[in-house]
Parts: sequence; C-alpha cells; structure tokens
Amino acid sequence: MLSPLLKPVDFSDCPGWENDRQVEAFRAFVRSAERVLEKPYKSGSLGISFEALAPIFADSRETLVESDSQARQFFEKWFRPALIDSTHASDGFVTGFYEPEVVASAVRTDRFKVPFLRRPADLVDIDDTNRPEGFDPYFAFARQTPAGLVEYYDRPAIECGALDGQGLEMAFVESPVDAFFIHVQGAARLKMTDGRLRRITYAAKTGHRFTGIGRILLDSGEIAPQNMSMQSIRAWLADHPEKAQALMWNNRSYIFFREADVENRSLGPIAAAKVPLTGGRSVAVDRLLHTFGTPFYIHAPDLTAFGGDYFARLMIAQDTGSAIVGPARGDLFAGSGDAAGEIAGGIRNKADFYALVPRSLLPNDK
Repeated sequence: MLSPLLKPVDFSDCPGWENDRQVEAFRAFVRSAERVLEKPYKSGSLGISFEALAPIFADSRETLVESDSQARQFFEKWFRPALIDSTHASDGFVTGFYEPEVVASAVRTDRFKVPFLRRPADLVDIDDTNRPEGFDPYFAFARQTPAGLVEYYDRPAIECGALDGQGLEMAFVESPVDAFFIHVQGAARLKMTDGRLRRITYAAKTGHRFTGIGRILLDSGEIAPQNMSMQSIRAWLADHPEKAQALMWNNRSYIFFREADVENRSLGPIAAAKVPLTGGRSVAVDRLLHTFGTPFYIHAPDLTAFGGDYFARLMIAQDTGSAIVGPARGDLFAGSGDAAGEIAGGIRNKADFYALVPRSLLPNDK
C-alpha cells in the first residue's frame, strides 16, 4: 500500500519540470533498468515497490530516447509525481557528496604513509541470525575471535595499528585529512604515482555509528551555521593541526575498500544500487523507505551550486548512506574530482521531494 506521506500532484505542480534535462535522468534510469536483469531491488516501506517499477524498467530498455522531450514523455506516461509530506524537521533537506580524486602510491614511502585497507578476514557480517545476546542491534559487522563475536576495532584503534602486519594496505596517500574525507565519501579515484588511474570503493565498515565532525564543530561554536561546509571543515582542520586527529577520531566508524574498474571516466563509482553514479542525476536516499531506481524530482529554491538560479532536477535513487534518514532526505551526487567537491561541499539546503509513483499504484489515476 502506498504511504499516506506521498501526496499525488500533477507535473505542472513541479517547479521547473518543463525546463529540466530529463534525457540525462533517463540514461541514469536505464542503468538501473539494466542492473535489475541480474537481481531485483528490495522494495522500500513507503509502497513504491520493485514489482511496480519492473515493467517501467523493461520499457526503458526497449525505448529509444534521444531528447529531453522524449524522456519527459516517457516519465509522464509511466509516473505521476507525489509530494513527500515532510513530517519531521530533518525532512525536506539535501546535502551533497562526490568522488574525491587524490594522488596515491602503491607502496608506503616517507611522503605517502596513510593507508587504505581491504576488508580484514576477521570482519563478519551479522544480523538477527548470528547477533550475540546484548550486542548493539545497530551493528551490521563484528570481529570473529576464538571466544566469539565482539565489537570490531574502531577508527582510533585501527589508526594506532590494530590491523598492522596483515597486508591489507591497497594504496597510500599523503594526508590523513584527505583519507578521512574519502572514508566519509566512501569512494575515490587514485592518481597513482606511476601514472595509473585506480578507483577504490566501499567494501565494508567496522559497524560503529557515523559521527559527523561538522556537527561537533557547530555545537562547540568553532564554525558558525551559516559558514558550515566541507570546505570550512577542511580549513579548520588545516588551521588546527594539533587538534585534527582528536576531532576525526570522534568518528569511530572506519571504512574498508575494494578496487573497482574505471570503465567510463565520465561516470562515478558503482554504489549501493550496483550501478555507476551519474553526476547531477544520482541521489542517495533512505534505503529502508525507498526503492532503488525510483525517480525523484527535487526542487531546492536556494541551491545554486549546480548552476542556475535554483535546483530543480529529476534524480534517480541509486545510493544510500547511514546519515540519510527520512522520507524527504537526499544526498546529491555531484560527480568526481575537485570541481565536484566544490559543488558537493556547500550543499545544505531545504528541498521539496516529489517521488515519481508508478501509475499502476494509483488506481484512481487517469
């Protein structure tokens, strides 16, 4: 059943709909449509089910779309927009993320000392079938020991050497701050010192809750709310090197990586929906509420980082994140590299979310 949080409206109620470049969104949508031939997406709890999306995915694989008008016709044929009713203060809000690009070395040197690690052998996925009694239900990972499953080492322990000597190092970078922000983003392109371009992406994590250091700097008054951005956090860390490590260690969550191909430099990393992200067209959403592949029309009147007087774009749900919680909460993928980082780092804007609901789920739709 469709959630009452979804309030059907008309496309004419979506500000800027006629001016959007929907062909870009269509191409991103087709990438999800091709992916689900291998494995269906799990349905979110708000009622836009994979079963309702499946025939639309199938049609997109067979439909030739070469212009914005054709893409618009496709989406209008199959969907009707529904404004997501913002019931919590955290709803109706967008942030941004991107794929950093950094110089790295395949071996440790005097300059390149900060490692990215592969998933360790003793890291175990846990769920209700193997969770130890009394273990924090938030944790999805644990450490296997002879005595049983225990909480995994956290960021301070790992950075102090808890996993040294296991050969887990994939590559090394110069700056611990660069490494920290790559952990936050969950992926990176590595410009290797030997001229190669490599990509690393999320493989697993320790399981600890994510703690945003920006919130700590806000609460302590170190950065004013109107100045908060990724750039201002980086500037604070650069200006306070003696406090930087202690601040970053507040985020106990630690990410392990795997190597991924760089088949198309114009696309981002393969994310939670198992498709490469599209800059300016992929959005991370609350995975428990929404179904991957769902199109969302997002209107943020005060967001100008992508260019233009405001942000009004059709986006495709193709990623998720532990900080992305709520029906009208999204993380906009800005692309790869420094320019994308400049865009993503300043996005903290209120927004209206219009989920595109398959017309088959609206029995009274005409």
